[in-house]
Amino acid sequence: MKQPVYNTALYLRLSRDDENAGESNSIATQRMMLRRYAEQNHLFVVDEYIDDGYSGTNFNRPSFQRMITDIEAGRINCVVVKDLSRFGRNYLEMGMYTEMRFPELGVRFIAVDSGVDSNNQQSTEFTPFLNVINEWYARDISRKVTKAFRTRNENGAHYGAYAPLGYRKDPEQVGHLLIDDETKWIIEKIFALAVQGAGAAKITHILATEQIPTPSWLNFQRYGTFAHVYEAQPEGKRYEWTIAQVKKILQDENYIGNSVHNKQTNVSFKSKKKIRKPKSEWWKVEGTHEAIISKADFERVQQHIASRRRNRKDGTRQIFAGLVKCADCGWSLAFGTNQRKKAPYSYYHCSKNGQGLRQCSMHYIRYDVLYNFVLSRLQYWITAVHQDEQAILDRLSKSTMTEQAAASKRAAQEKRRAEKRLTELDNLLAKIYEDRVNEKITERNFSMLSQKYQQEQGKLEKKIEALTAQLASTKEQEDGINKWVELIKQFSSPTELTADMLNTLIEKILVHEATKDEDGNRVQEIEIVYRFVGKID
Repeated sequence: MKQPVYNTALYLRLSRDDENAGESNSIATQRMMLRRYAEQNHLFVVDEYIDDGYSGTNFNRPSFQRMITDIEAGRINCVVVKDLSRFGRNYLEMGMYTEMRFPELGVRFIAVDSGVDSNNQQSTEFTPFLNVINEWYARDISRKVTKAFRTRNENGAHYGAYAPLGYRKDPEQVGHLLIDDETKWIIEKIFALAVQGAGAAKITHILATEQIPTPSWLNFQRYGTFAHVYEAQPEGKRYEWTIAQVKKILQDENYIGNSVHNKQTNVSFKSKKKIRKPKSEWWKVEGTHEAIISKADFERVQQHIASRRRNRKDGTRQIFAGLVKCADCGWSLAFGTNQRKKAPYSYYHCSKNGQGLRQCSMHYIRYDVLYNFVLSRLQYWITAVHQDEQAILDRLSKSTMTEQAAASKRAAQEKRRAEKRLTELDNLLAKIYEDRVNEKITERNFSMLSQKYQQEQGKLEKKIEALTAQLASTKEQEDGINKWVELIKQFSSPTELTADMLNTLIEKILVHEATKDEDGNRVQEIEIVYRFVGKID
Protein backbone atom coordinates (compact mmCIF):
# COMPACT_ATOMS: atom_id res chain seq x y z
CA MET A 1 0.00 0.00 0.00
CA LYS A 2 1.31 3.46 -0.92
CA GLN A 3 2.11 5.47 2.20
CA PRO A 4 0.90 9.10 2.38
CA VAL A 5 3.55 11.81 2.10
CA TYR A 6 3.72 14.04 5.17
CA ASN A 7 5.18 17.49 4.43
CA THR A 8 6.08 18.31 7.99
CA ALA A 9 6.52 21.46 10.07
CA LEU A 10 8.64 21.18 13.19
CA TYR A 11 7.33 23.75 15.68
CA LEU A 12 9.63 24.84 18.53
CA ARG A 13 8.83 27.37 21.26
CA LEU A 14 10.60 28.62 24.36
CA SER A 15 9.37 31.36 26.71
CA ARG A 16 11.36 33.18 29.38
CA ASP A 17 9.59 31.15 32.07
CA ASP A 18 10.46 27.90 30.27
CA GLU A 19 14.15 28.84 30.33
CA ASN A 20 14.09 28.34 34.10
CA ALA A 21 13.18 24.68 33.57
CA GLY A 22 16.68 24.03 32.25
CA GLU A 23 18.11 22.42 29.14
CA SER A 24 15.24 19.94 28.70
CA ASN A 25 13.10 22.56 26.97
CA SER A 26 15.84 24.45 25.11
CA ILE A 27 15.46 25.11 21.39
CA ALA A 28 18.50 22.94 20.66
CA THR A 29 17.04 20.01 22.60
CA GLN A 30 13.64 20.38 20.91
CA ARG A 31 15.26 20.51 17.47
CA MET A 32 17.38 17.40 18.09
CA MET A 33 14.38 15.42 19.37
CA LEU A 34 12.01 16.45 16.58
CA ARG A 35 14.57 15.90 13.82
CA ARG A 36 15.27 12.39 15.12
CA TYR A 37 11.54 11.63 15.40
CA ALA A 38 10.88 12.84 11.84
CA GLU A 39 13.73 10.73 10.48
CA GLN A 40 12.63 7.59 12.33
CA ASN A 41 9.01 8.01 11.17
CA HIS A 42 9.80 8.95 7.54
CA LEU A 43 8.36 12.46 7.76
CA PHE A 44 9.65 14.96 5.16
CA VAL A 45 10.61 18.14 7.02
CA VAL A 46 9.67 21.22 4.99
CA ASP A 47 10.73 23.83 7.55
CA GLU A 48 11.33 24.62 11.21
CA TYR A 49 9.17 27.29 12.88
CA ILE A 50 10.82 28.73 15.98
CA ASP A 51 9.32 31.20 18.46
CA ASP A 52 12.09 31.86 20.98
CA GLY A 53 11.03 34.06 23.90
CA TYR A 54 7.26 33.94 23.26
CA SER A 55 4.58 32.98 25.77
CA GLY A 56 2.28 30.05 25.02
CA THR A 57 -0.77 31.84 26.43
CA ASN A 58 -1.63 33.40 23.06
CA PHE A 59 -1.06 32.38 19.45
CA ASN A 60 0.02 35.76 18.08
CA ARG A 61 3.58 34.53 17.54
CA PRO A 62 5.42 35.31 14.28
CA SER A 63 6.67 31.82 13.40
CA PHE A 64 3.41 30.18 14.48
CA GLN A 65 1.44 32.51 12.21
CA ARG A 66 3.88 31.83 9.37
CA MET A 67 3.31 28.09 9.87
CA ILE A 68 -0.48 28.52 9.74
CA THR A 69 -0.10 30.51 6.51
CA ASP A 70 1.95 27.69 5.00
CA ILE A 71 -0.65 25.14 6.15
CA GLU A 72 -3.50 27.11 4.56
CA ALA A 73 -1.45 27.39 1.35
CA GLY A 74 -1.20 23.58 1.23
CA ARG A 75 2.55 23.34 1.78
CA ILE A 76 2.25 21.63 5.19
CA ASN A 77 0.06 18.66 6.16
CA CYS A 78 1.77 17.56 9.38
CA VAL A 79 2.82 19.45 12.53
CA VAL A 80 5.19 17.96 15.10
CA VAL A 81 5.95 19.49 18.53
CA LYS A 82 7.89 18.22 21.55
CA ASP A 83 4.80 18.29 23.79
CA LEU A 84 1.44 20.05 23.96
CA SER A 85 2.79 22.90 26.11
CA ARG A 86 5.27 23.83 23.33
CA PHE A 87 2.29 24.31 21.01
CA GLY A 88 0.44 26.52 23.49
CA ARG A 89 -1.02 26.99 26.97
CA ASN A 90 -4.46 28.41 26.08
CA TYR A 91 -6.80 25.43 26.16
CA LEU A 92 -9.58 27.12 24.16
CA GLU A 93 -7.36 28.03 21.21
CA MET A 94 -5.48 24.73 21.52
CA GLY A 95 -8.76 22.89 21.13
CA MET A 96 -9.76 25.09 18.21
CA TYR A 97 -6.59 24.11 16.31
CA THR A 98 -6.27 20.43 17.30
CA GLU A 99 -9.99 19.56 17.27
CA MET A 100 -11.28 21.76 14.42
CA ARG A 101 -8.88 23.61 12.12
CA PHE A 102 -6.25 20.92 11.67
CA PRO A 103 -8.79 18.14 10.93
CA GLU A 104 -10.60 20.45 8.48
CA LEU A 105 -7.32 21.20 6.69
CA GLY A 106 -6.24 17.55 6.70
CA VAL A 107 -3.27 18.23 8.99
CA ARG A 108 -1.79 15.49 11.15
CA PHE A 109 -0.78 16.73 14.62
CA ILE A 110 1.87 15.01 16.74
CA ALA A 111 3.03 15.94 20.26
CA VAL A 112 5.90 13.52 20.85
CA ASP A 113 6.37 13.58 24.64
CA SER A 114 2.61 13.87 25.27
CA GLY A 115 1.98 10.71 23.24
CA VAL A 116 -0.54 12.49 21.00
CA ASP A 117 -0.96 11.62 17.31
CA SER A 118 -4.16 12.65 15.53
CA ASN A 119 -3.84 9.56 13.32
CA ASN A 120 -4.42 7.51 16.49
CA GLN A 121 -7.80 8.55 17.91
CA GLN A 122 -7.19 6.75 21.20
CA SER A 123 -4.09 8.87 21.88
CA THR A 124 -6.09 12.11 21.62
CA GLU A 125 -8.82 11.29 24.15
CA PHE A 126 -7.00 12.97 27.03
CA THR A 127 -5.69 15.92 24.98
CA PRO A 128 -8.35 18.42 26.23
CA PHE A 129 -7.44 17.61 29.85
CA LEU A 130 -3.73 18.07 29.15
CA ASN A 131 -4.49 21.44 27.54
CA VAL A 132 -6.42 22.58 30.63
CA ILE A 133 -3.50 21.54 32.86
CA ASN A 134 -1.04 23.47 30.68
CA GLU A 135 -3.17 26.62 30.88
CA TRP A 136 -3.54 26.23 34.63
CA TYR A 137 0.26 26.07 34.88
CA ALA A 138 0.59 29.33 32.89
CA ARG A 139 -2.08 31.01 35.03
CA ASP A 140 -0.32 29.89 38.23
CA ILE A 141 3.06 31.16 37.02
CA SER A 142 1.49 34.52 36.09
CA ARG A 143 -0.13 34.83 39.52
CA LYS A 144 3.14 34.08 41.31
CA VAL A 145 5.11 36.54 39.17
CA THR A 146 2.51 39.28 39.76
CA LYS A 147 2.59 38.66 43.50
CA ALA A 148 6.41 38.77 43.55
CA PHE A 149 6.48 42.06 41.62
CA ARG A 150 3.88 43.57 43.94
CA THR A 151 5.90 42.56 47.01
CA ARG A 152 9.03 44.15 45.55
CA ASN A 153 7.14 47.27 44.42
CA GLU A 154 5.56 47.72 47.84
CA ASN A 155 9.07 47.87 49.21
CA GLY A 156 9.80 50.68 46.76
CA ALA A 157 11.93 48.78 44.26
CA HIS A 158 12.37 50.29 40.78
CA TYR A 159 12.35 47.72 37.97
CA GLY A 160 12.02 49.85 34.84
CA ALA A 161 14.27 49.28 31.84
CA TYR A 162 15.97 52.64 32.56
CA ALA A 163 16.41 54.79 35.61
CA PRO A 164 14.53 58.12 35.43
CA LEU A 165 16.59 61.05 34.15
CA GLY A 166 18.70 62.34 37.03
CA TYR A 167 19.13 58.89 38.56
CA ARG A 168 21.10 55.72 37.86
CA LYS A 169 20.56 52.12 38.97
CA ASP A 170 22.44 51.05 42.08
CA PRO A 171 24.91 48.34 40.96
CA GLU A 172 24.98 46.84 44.46
CA GLN A 173 21.24 46.76 45.21
CA VAL A 174 18.71 45.66 42.62
CA GLY A 175 15.74 48.03 42.33
CA HIS A 176 17.43 50.90 44.19
CA LEU A 177 18.08 54.31 42.61
CA LEU A 178 21.09 56.54 43.14
CA ILE A 179 21.41 60.18 42.10
CA ASP A 180 23.30 60.58 38.81
CA ASP A 181 25.57 63.59 39.25
CA GLU A 182 26.03 63.88 35.46
CA THR A 183 22.34 64.50 34.71
CA LYS A 184 20.87 65.68 38.04
CA TRP A 185 21.32 69.31 36.97
CA ILE A 186 18.85 68.87 34.06
CA ILE A 187 16.05 67.96 36.48
CA GLU A 188 17.00 70.83 38.79
CA LYS A 189 16.89 73.26 35.86
CA ILE A 190 13.47 72.03 34.67
CA PHE A 191 11.90 72.40 38.11
CA ALA A 192 13.62 75.76 38.76
CA LEU A 193 12.05 77.14 35.56
CA ALA A 194 8.65 75.70 36.52
CA VAL A 195 8.81 77.20 40.04
CA GLN A 196 9.47 80.60 38.42
CA GLY A 197 6.21 80.20 36.46
CA ALA A 198 7.40 78.83 33.11
CA GLY A 199 4.99 76.41 31.42
CA ALA A 200 5.95 73.13 29.76
CA ALA A 201 6.07 74.71 26.28
CA LYS A 202 8.45 77.45 27.39
CA ILE A 203 10.68 75.00 29.25
CA THR A 204 10.77 72.76 26.16
CA HIS A 205 11.88 75.73 24.04
CA ILE A 206 14.64 76.65 26.52
CA LEU A 207 15.97 73.07 26.70
CA ALA A 208 16.11 72.80 22.93
CA THR A 209 17.62 76.28 22.43
CA GLU A 210 20.34 75.65 25.04
CA GLN A 211 21.04 72.24 23.41
CA ILE A 212 20.42 70.15 26.50
CA PRO A 213 20.37 66.44 25.54
CA THR A 214 17.17 64.41 25.87
CA PRO A 215 16.85 61.32 28.12
CA SER A 216 16.73 58.96 25.13
CA TRP A 217 19.90 60.49 23.66
CA LEU A 218 21.71 60.01 26.97
CA ASN A 219 20.60 56.35 27.05
CA PHE A 220 21.82 55.93 23.48
CA GLN A 221 25.22 57.33 24.47
CA ARG A 222 25.50 55.12 27.54
CA TYR A 223 23.87 51.85 26.51
CA GLY A 224 23.52 51.96 22.72
CA THR A 225 19.71 51.82 22.90
CA PHE A 226 17.53 53.85 20.48
CA ALA A 227 20.20 53.39 17.79
CA HIS A 228 17.45 53.34 15.14
CA VAL A 229 16.50 56.86 16.23
CA TYR A 230 19.92 58.52 16.45
CA GLU A 231 22.36 56.76 14.13
CA ALA A 232 23.16 58.76 10.97
CA GLN A 233 20.96 61.64 12.20
CA PRO A 234 21.97 65.33 12.39
CA GLU A 235 23.23 66.68 15.71
CA GLY A 236 20.00 68.57 16.36
CA LYS A 237 18.16 65.26 16.83
CA ARG A 238 19.69 64.82 20.30
CA TYR A 239 18.07 68.06 21.55
CA GLU A 240 14.50 67.37 20.33
CA TRP A 241 12.60 67.72 23.60
CA THR A 242 8.82 67.50 23.53
CA ILE A 243 6.21 69.12 25.74
CA ALA A 244 4.97 65.66 26.77
CA GLN A 245 8.44 64.73 28.08
CA VAL A 246 8.64 67.88 30.18
CA LYS A 247 5.12 67.44 31.58
CA LYS A 248 5.91 63.86 32.59
CA ILE A 249 9.04 64.96 34.46
CA LEU A 250 7.20 67.78 36.25
CA GLN A 251 4.60 65.33 37.59
CA ASP A 252 6.97 62.46 38.48
CA GLU A 253 7.15 61.79 42.24
CA ASN A 254 10.45 59.94 41.78
CA TYR A 255 12.08 63.36 42.07
CA ILE A 256 10.88 63.82 45.67
CA GLY A 257 12.08 60.33 46.63
CA ASN A 258 8.81 58.40 46.19
CA SER A 259 8.07 55.30 44.12
CA VAL A 260 4.66 55.00 42.45
CA HIS A 261 3.56 51.62 41.09
CA ASN A 262 0.62 49.74 39.53
CA LYS A 263 -0.07 52.49 36.97
CA GLN A 264 -0.80 49.93 34.25
CA THR A 265 -1.30 46.19 33.85
CA ASN A 266 -1.93 43.53 31.21
CA VAL A 267 -5.52 42.83 30.17
CA SER A 268 -4.98 39.22 31.37
CA PHE A 269 -2.20 36.67 31.65
CA LYS A 270 -3.08 35.61 28.08
CA SER A 271 -2.61 39.08 26.57
CA LYS A 272 0.33 41.49 26.56
CA LYS A 273 -1.95 44.46 25.81
CA LYS A 274 -1.49 47.15 28.47
CA ILE A 275 -4.33 49.09 30.08
CA ARG A 276 -3.99 52.23 32.21
CA LYS A 277 -5.26 51.78 35.76
CA PRO A 278 -7.24 54.49 37.59
CA LYS A 279 -5.19 56.68 39.93
CA SER A 280 -7.14 55.31 42.89
CA GLU A 281 -5.50 51.90 42.32
CA TRP A 282 -1.91 53.17 42.20
CA TRP A 283 0.23 52.57 45.27
CA LYS A 284 2.96 54.86 46.51
CA VAL A 285 5.95 54.13 48.70
CA GLU A 286 7.58 57.23 50.19
CA GLY A 287 11.26 57.80 50.85
CA THR A 288 12.61 54.90 48.78
CA HIS A 289 15.58 56.89 47.46
CA GLU A 290 17.25 60.29 47.75
CA ALA A 291 15.20 63.22 46.46
CA ILE A 292 16.45 65.72 43.87
CA ILE A 293 13.61 68.22 44.32
CA SER A 294 12.13 69.45 47.61
CA LYS A 295 8.51 68.58 48.36
CA ALA A 296 7.68 72.28 48.70
CA ASP A 297 8.94 73.04 45.18
CA PHE A 298 7.21 69.96 43.75
CA GLU A 299 3.84 70.97 45.28
CA ARG A 300 4.29 74.54 44.02
CA VAL A 301 4.81 73.22 40.49
CA GLN A 302 1.68 71.02 40.71
CA GLN A 303 -0.32 74.10 41.76
CA HIS A 304 1.05 76.05 38.76
CA ILE A 305 0.07 73.20 36.41
CA ALA A 306 -3.47 72.96 37.80
CA SER A 307 -3.93 76.74 37.74
CA ARG A 308 -2.66 77.06 34.16
CA ARG A 309 -4.94 74.26 32.98
CA ARG A 310 -8.04 75.91 34.50
CA ASN A 311 -7.19 79.38 33.16
CA ARG A 312 -6.53 78.19 29.61
CA LYS A 313 -9.63 76.06 29.20
CA ASP A 314 -12.02 77.90 31.49
CA GLY A 315 -12.87 74.58 33.10
CA THR A 316 -14.36 73.22 29.83
CA ARG A 317 -13.06 71.02 27.04
CA GLN A 318 -12.34 72.66 23.68
CA ILE A 319 -14.84 71.42 21.08
CA PHE A 320 -12.10 70.89 18.45
CA ALA A 321 -9.83 68.93 20.84
CA GLY A 322 -8.01 66.12 19.00
CA LEU A 323 -9.47 67.00 15.58
CA VAL A 324 -7.35 69.87 14.25
CA LYS A 325 -4.08 68.72 12.63
CA CYS A 326 -1.22 70.30 10.74
CA ALA A 327 -1.57 69.39 7.04
CA ASP A 328 2.23 69.20 6.62
CA CYS A 329 3.66 67.41 9.68
CA GLY A 330 0.50 65.76 11.03
CA TRP A 331 0.90 67.06 14.60
CA SER A 332 -2.07 68.44 16.50
CA LEU A 333 -2.57 72.20 16.46
CA ALA A 334 -2.17 73.82 19.86
CA PHE A 335 -4.84 76.15 21.24
CA GLY A 336 -3.91 79.59 22.54
CA THR A 337 -5.45 82.94 23.43
CA ASN A 338 -4.04 86.37 22.62
CA GLN A 339 -4.76 88.53 25.69
CA ARG A 340 -2.65 91.51 24.60
CA LYS A 341 -5.27 92.97 22.29
CA LYS A 342 -8.18 95.13 23.42
CA ALA A 343 -10.44 92.39 22.11
CA PRO A 344 -8.75 89.05 23.07
CA TYR A 345 -9.14 86.21 20.58
CA SER A 346 -8.23 82.53 20.44
CA TYR A 347 -6.24 80.76 17.74
CA TYR A 348 -4.53 77.50 16.76
CA HIS A 349 -0.92 76.93 15.71
CA CYS A 350 1.23 73.88 14.93
CA SER A 351 2.45 72.31 18.17
CA LYS A 352 5.58 70.94 16.46
CA ASN A 353 6.52 74.49 15.55
CA GLY A 354 6.30 75.27 19.25
CA GLN A 355 8.61 72.45 20.36
CA GLY A 356 11.67 74.70 20.39
CA LEU A 357 13.38 73.58 17.19
CA ARG A 358 10.85 75.22 14.87
CA GLN A 359 10.60 72.03 12.84
CA CYS A 360 7.41 73.12 11.12
CA SER A 361 5.80 76.46 10.28
CA MET A 362 3.06 78.13 12.34
CA HIS A 363 -0.04 77.11 10.34
CA TYR A 364 -1.74 79.89 12.32
CA ILE A 365 -5.52 80.13 12.13
CA ARG A 366 -7.94 82.09 14.26
CA TYR A 367 -10.48 80.07 16.22
CA ASP A 368 -13.44 82.10 14.89
CA VAL A 369 -12.33 81.61 11.25
CA LEU A 370 -12.04 77.85 11.71
CA TYR A 371 -15.33 77.71 13.63
CA ASN A 372 -17.30 79.55 10.96
CA PHE A 373 -15.81 77.52 8.10
CA VAL A 374 -16.54 74.14 9.70
CA LEU A 375 -20.04 75.24 10.74
CA SER A 376 -20.85 76.35 7.18
CA ARG A 377 -19.71 73.00 5.70
CA LEU A 378 -21.70 70.94 8.19
CA GLN A 379 -24.77 73.14 7.66
CA TYR A 380 -24.43 72.54 3.91
CA TRP A 381 -24.24 68.73 4.17
CA ILE A 382 -26.91 68.41 6.87
CA THR A 383 -29.33 70.54 4.85
CA ALA A 384 -28.54 68.66 1.62
CA VAL A 385 -29.16 65.25 3.21
CA HIS A 386 -32.46 66.31 4.78
CA GLN A 387 -33.66 67.84 1.49
CA ASP A 388 -32.76 64.90 -0.79
CA GLU A 389 -31.00 61.98 0.87
CA GLN A 390 -30.96 59.80 -2.26
CA ALA A 391 -29.36 62.53 -4.36
CA ILE A 392 -26.50 62.83 -1.88
CA LEU A 393 -26.05 59.06 -1.77
CA ASP A 394 -25.94 58.91 -5.57
CA ARG A 395 -23.57 61.86 -5.77
CA LEU A 396 -21.09 60.46 -3.27
CA SER A 397 -21.32 56.95 -4.70
CA LYS A 398 -20.70 58.23 -8.24
CA SER A 399 -17.71 60.22 -7.07
CA THR A 400 -16.27 57.18 -5.30
CA MET A 401 -16.85 54.87 -8.25
CA THR A 402 -15.39 57.32 -10.77
CA GLU A 403 -12.17 57.74 -8.78
CA GLN A 404 -11.64 54.13 -7.77
CA ALA A 405 -13.29 51.94 -10.41
CA ALA A 406 -10.24 51.83 -12.66
CA ALA A 407 -7.86 51.24 -9.74
CA SER A 408 -10.08 48.46 -8.38
CA LYS A 409 -10.27 46.78 -11.78
CA ARG A 410 -6.48 46.79 -12.08
CA ALA A 411 -6.08 45.49 -8.52
CA ALA A 412 -8.55 42.64 -9.14
CA GLN A 413 -6.71 41.63 -12.33
CA GLU A 414 -3.33 41.71 -10.59
CA LYS A 415 -4.69 39.64 -7.72
CA ARG A 416 -6.05 36.96 -10.10
CA ARG A 417 -2.68 36.73 -11.87
CA ALA A 418 -0.82 36.47 -8.56
CA GLU A 419 -3.19 33.76 -7.25
CA LYS A 420 -2.80 31.79 -10.49
CA ARG A 421 0.98 31.95 -10.24
CA LEU A 422 0.83 30.92 -6.57
CA THR A 423 -1.13 27.79 -7.54
CA GLU A 424 1.43 27.04 -10.26
CA LEU A 425 4.23 27.30 -7.70
CA ASP A 426 2.41 24.91 -5.34
CA ASN A 427 2.24 22.37 -8.18
CA LEU A 428 5.89 22.93 -9.08
CA LEU A 429 6.97 22.35 -5.47
CA ALA A 430 4.94 19.14 -5.30
CA LYS A 431 6.48 18.02 -8.61
CA ILE A 432 10.10 18.64 -7.58
CA TYR A 433 9.44 16.90 -4.28
CA GLU A 434 8.21 13.81 -6.14
CA ASP A 435 11.24 14.04 -8.44
CA ARG A 436 13.54 14.18 -5.41
CA VAL A 437 11.85 11.18 -3.77
CA ASN A 438 12.22 9.25 -7.04
CA GLU A 439 15.83 10.50 -7.29
CA LYS A 440 15.18 12.23 -10.62
CA ILE A 441 16.91 15.38 -9.33
CA THR A 442 19.74 15.85 -6.87
CA GLU A 443 19.40 17.18 -3.31
CA ARG A 444 21.33 20.29 -4.36
CA ASN A 445 18.97 21.08 -7.25
CA PHE A 446 15.95 20.30 -5.08
CA SER A 447 17.12 22.73 -2.38
CA MET A 448 17.93 25.44 -4.93
CA LEU A 449 14.57 25.18 -6.74
CA SER A 450 12.62 24.81 -3.50
CA GLN A 451 14.20 27.96 -2.05
CA LYS A 452 13.62 29.90 -5.28
CA TYR A 453 9.93 28.90 -5.51
CA GLN A 454 9.29 29.58 -1.81
CA GLN A 455 10.84 33.05 -2.05
CA GLU A 456 8.59 33.84 -5.01
CA GLN A 457 5.61 32.48 -3.07
CA GLY A 458 6.42 34.77 -0.15
CA LYS A 459 6.47 37.83 -2.42
CA LEU A 460 3.23 36.79 -4.11
CA GLU A 461 1.46 36.24 -0.77
CA LYS A 462 2.43 39.74 0.39
CA LYS A 463 1.24 41.18 -2.93
CA ILE A 464 -2.09 39.32 -2.71
CA GLU A 465 -2.55 40.52 0.87
CA ALA A 466 -1.94 44.15 -0.18
CA LEU A 467 -4.30 43.89 -3.17
CA THR A 468 -6.99 42.25 -1.02
CA ALA A 469 -6.70 45.10 1.48
CA GLN A 470 -6.96 47.65 -1.36
CA LEU A 471 -10.13 46.03 -2.72
CA ALA A 472 -11.62 45.75 0.77
CA SER A 473 -10.89 49.43 1.38
CA THR A 474 -12.88 50.36 -1.73
CA LYS A 475 -15.82 48.27 -0.54
CA GLU A 476 -15.60 49.80 2.95
CA GLN A 477 -15.71 53.29 1.48
CA GLU A 478 -18.86 52.42 -0.47
CA ASP A 479 -20.49 51.08 2.71
CA GLY A 480 -19.21 54.11 4.63
CA ILE A 481 -21.32 56.49 2.55
CA ASN A 482 -24.52 54.99 3.97
CA LYS A 483 -23.09 55.07 7.51
CA TRP A 484 -22.11 58.74 7.19
CA VAL A 485 -25.49 59.78 5.82
CA GLU A 486 -27.18 58.01 8.74
CA LEU A 487 -24.97 59.97 11.14
CA ILE A 488 -25.77 63.25 9.35
CA LYS A 489 -29.50 62.61 9.82
CA GLN A 490 -29.06 62.80 13.60
CA PHE A 491 -28.64 66.57 13.30
CA SER A 492 -31.02 69.18 11.97
CA SER A 493 -30.46 72.88 11.13
CA PRO A 494 -27.50 73.50 13.49
CA THR A 495 -26.76 77.11 14.42
CA GLU A 496 -23.68 76.29 16.49
CA LEU A 497 -21.05 73.57 16.77
CA THR A 498 -20.80 71.09 19.61
CA ALA A 499 -18.08 68.60 20.51
CA ASP A 500 -20.57 65.76 20.04
CA MET A 501 -21.47 66.90 16.51
CA LEU A 502 -17.83 67.35 15.48
CA ASN A 503 -16.65 63.99 16.82
CA THR A 504 -19.63 62.17 15.31
CA LEU A 505 -19.22 63.52 11.79
CA ILE A 506 -15.53 64.45 11.41
CA GLU A 507 -12.38 62.34 11.61
CA LYS A 508 -9.91 65.24 11.42
CA ILE A 509 -9.45 68.78 10.11
CA LEU A 510 -6.24 69.57 8.20
CA VAL A 511 -5.02 73.17 8.30
CA HIS A 512 -2.52 74.27 5.63
CA GLU A 513 -0.01 77.08 5.92
CA ALA A 514 -1.46 80.41 4.76
CA THR A 515 -0.22 82.00 1.51
CA LYS A 516 -0.72 85.29 -0.34
CA ASP A 517 -2.60 85.56 -3.61
CA GLU A 518 -1.74 87.95 -6.46
CA ASP A 519 -3.55 90.81 -4.72
CA GLY A 520 -1.73 90.24 -1.43
CA ASN A 521 -4.75 88.70 0.30
CA ARG A 522 -4.18 85.96 2.90
CA VAL A 523 -5.42 82.60 1.58
CA GLN A 524 -5.57 79.44 3.66
CA GLU A 525 -6.78 75.96 2.75
CA ILE A 526 -8.72 73.87 5.28
CA GLU A 527 -9.53 70.23 4.51
CA ILE A 528 -12.24 68.39 6.42
CA VAL A 529 -11.87 64.60 6.51
CA TYR A 530 -15.31 63.22 7.33
CA ARG A 531 -15.85 59.90 9.05
CA PHE A 532 -16.32 56.94 6.67
CA VAL A 533 -16.21 59.05 3.49
CA GLY A 534 -13.02 61.11 3.72
CA LYS A 535 -12.66 64.39 1.82
CA ILE A 536 -15.87 65.18 -0.06
CA ASP A 537 -16.02 69.00 -0.08
